[in-house]
Amino acid sequence: MRITLIKPNMGMSKGKVYIDEGRMEPLQIGVLAGMIPKEDAVTFYDDRMEAIDYTEKTDLVALTVETFTAKRSYQIADQYKKRGVPVVLGGMHVTLCPEEAKAHADAIVIGDAESVWRSLLEDAKNKRLRPVYRGAYQSCPQEKVFVRRDLFQNKGYLPITLMQYSRGCPYHCHFCASSAYFGARHAVRPIDEVVEEIRRQKRKLVFFVDDNIVADFTAAKALFRALIPLKIRWVSQGSIDMLKDKELMQLMVQSGCMGLVIGFESVDPQNLAAMNKQANRSLSENYEEQIEALRAYGLQTWAAFTIGHDNDTVESVEALCDFAIQSKFTFAAFNILMPYPGTRLYDRLAAENRLLYDGKWWLHPAYRFNHAAFVPKRMTADELTTAGFQARKRFNAPGSIFKRAFEPRTNMGSPYRLMTYLLYNPLFRKEVFKKQDMYLGVQDDDENYCAR
Repeated sequence: MRITLIKPNMGMSKGKVYIDEGRMEPLQIGVLAGMIPKEDAVTFYDDRMEAIDYTEKTDLVALTVETFTAKRSYQIADQYKKRGVPVVLGGMHVTLCPEEAKAHADAIVIGDAESVWRSLLEDAKNKRLRPVYRGAYQSCPQEKVFVRRDLFQNKGYLPITLMQYSRGCPYHCHFCASSAYFGARHAVRPIDEVVEEIRRQKRKLVFFVDDNIVADFTAAKALFRALIPLKIRWVSQGSIDMLKDKELMQLMVQSGCMGLVIGFESVDPQNLAAMNKQANRSLSENYEEQIEALRAYGLQTWAAFTIGHDNDTVESVEALCDFAIQSKFTFAAFNILMPYPGTRLYDRLAAENRLLYDGKWWLHPAYRFNHAAFVPKRMTADELTTAGFQARKRFNAPGSIFKRAFEPRTNMGSPYRLMTYLLYNPLFRKEVFKKQDMYLGVQDDDENYCAR
């Protein structure tokens, strides 16, 4: 068979197709490609940076769909369906909104694709695709599957290799689509396979894309011990309660960890309680102590905040930005709280009649990226949108970048760390302005839309 795999773009910015200059390898695509029989031909298009050749002959098209790329995914799928090419849609959004996705596909995959992908390919080869494939929960994810990375060559990705050790997170934050998808479960891969995958690729900088790499302290320690001899540098995502275990933190540093994306979410205890942020609630009054501990370990922190909770105001968002700058975080994200389908947050806001854009903001023609999709309690939706943009703009301003650089144990902890800081902060500043107000999907779509 000839199989086409596609990573969809989000949409259009200022009348032009958005090109993601900070794009990373699409790991999901590499995993699926790694399971395709060698006798089959594979073509991969990354819609974030290249045109899709709809006229190229293919027997099957597969897209992985996220909520922010759903509209664009459906546009691509419809183009292929018009040409009589079978289309398969999978990914987190398809699992959370299967009926919506069915209208644009010959087959959809609900849940993890690994348990059904090979049988789906066999069905496609024999022209007997079923409309729905239900993947079983993977208690040992990506077992004996190695990412096919040759597809990523010459596509301008950041020089960092994406991998995964674990999937899911045991916490059930009300706003988190990942928790809704995995049912607040956490599973890990065999460590020997992770080590082998690291050895199969050439880079010494690895991003583990785990939702929470330290969710299971014992499993995380086992991984870190195995990483020490490899002498790599790595980053990932983790919850701040990891600081309770000194052995865990010491092994993390020894294994080459440069830093983590940490979901602080809010500094307001009422907000943390309302969102069910269990990992932070007992620590929220001591964030300064926790931040100092991260500095002591020499870890560069990407602080992730969500704004628009019921106790938030315009003034509290401004204060949150001040806190992030004063804390000299390496990076920070001020994400407007998004009601993802399938989450408790979405259901609550729907019940309270607070959703905007008819509830399906990800498909609505008027919705724009980084805009509020619901009515906040203590400000207007427009005020929340503006407050979020101003926070991102201020945190990434040249003066802030200069001020935050002077943290001797993290951002200036070594020439490599300083180089990382100085390279990526201007890139993220540029992305703040490029992404703001971006429409999802593309307008007047045809096979030539993507001429850059």
